[in-house]
Amino acid sequence: MRRDTEIEATLVAKWATMGAVLDERGRRLWAAAESVAVGDGGDSVVSAATGLARATIRSGRAELAAGVTASHRIRRAGAGRPGIDLTQPGIAEALDRLVEPLLRGDPESPLRWTCKSTAKLASALTTQGFRVSATTVGRLLRDLGYRMHALEKAREGAAHPDRHAQFAHINATATAFMAAGQPVISVDTKKKALVGDFTIGGREWQPTGAPERVRVHDFPGDAVGKAMPYGVYDMARNEAWVSVGRDHDTPAFAVASIRQWWTMMGRRAYPTAEALSITADAGGSHGYRARGWKLALQRLADDLRITIHVSHFPPGTSKWNKVEHRLFCHITQNWRGRPLRTFETVVELIGHTRTAAGLRVKAKLDKRRYKTGVVVTAAEMRQLALHRHAFHGDWNYELRPRST
Repeated sequence: MRRDTEIEATLVAKWATMGAVLDERGRRLWAAAESVAVGDGGDSVVSAATGLARATIRSGRAELAAGVTASHRIRRAGAGRPGIDLTQPGIAEALDRLVEPLLRGDPESPLRWTCKSTAKLASALTTQGFRVSATTVGRLLRDLGYRMHALEKAREGAAHPDRHAQFAHINATATAFMAAGQPVISVDTKKKALVGDFTIGGREWQPTGAPERVRVHDFPGDAVGKAMPYGVYDMARNEAWVSVGRDHDTPAFAVASIRQWWTMMGRRAYPTAEALSITADAGGSHGYRARGWKLALQRLADDLRITIHVSHFPPGTSKWNKVEHRLFCHITQNWRGRPLRTFETVVELIGHTRTAAGLRVKAKLDKRRYKTGVVVTAAEMRQLALHRHAFHGDWNYELRPRST
């Protein structure tokens, strides 16, 4: 009895060292070898010392007796729990039939109007007589070639027949301007943001268990106001100016932002500029049909004494505008998970936006008021020094400075 106790203590010490570094097969064979060394009653002694089942040790002894060879397998072929496709034949096909109609829009599918979660799918399979968990459903879906996907914004609607030609025109114009050392800017208004104690999409590192608290509901009445960042992105210099408006997004506000860019950044960067090229969306405060936009640009051209060339992207293609993916996406990334409690916070977060590619941003709050509903008469339009290009003159035109 004393001998068995001493042997068991020795085995416990060995197991503490070896058990953690051996795989299932190695532990089984090691335990079997120790049992053989102990002799009679070895299975019981080794089982008590290691916690392994005696059946496992007997299995290892049988492997030793048959001869042990090097193998990457842990269990013999066919060992282990059988797959669910063997124990419940047809479950993969039933799951595929359950999911496929949802992709095809079948209104008769039992899950047509519910979330396709693995729990719902497992419940639907259970009603068909299968026994399966949500985790197994997820594995089966992956085996069937399904993956979790979000909705993808890819359908832009009917494409204008001159869409690609306009893209080529914009690219050629921008290339020619930059080759001549003339400024090329991309402009747009970023989505309005509520200023106040409201949630902002994204996550930010915070102490564990201490997230920054904001309001539960985003009611506009509780806001300090709405911030309207108007971005002016310099394509050649990879720098931008952002005017943060707090009133209305009007053509006057758009051109005032461009004027601010020229005063604060453009004039110093292009002291000998004779022309300015602007790429803009087809709609909004700088749309190609907006008379106020053209009138304000004419006044800017008169004041700066330079010719302003404008090229609009075709309708439905605003995401191709450089300011979208060279500036606005980085601003959104910089203020993720940060409540925009004041207009000063908005300005500081925008102004500190930087990228590894060297993007530099300056921002300022525009406190001026801009009237809405301003009517530009046909007589005022006739007084503009507006010259339309031969190709799509509604999208491509220039405003030359008028004689004083």
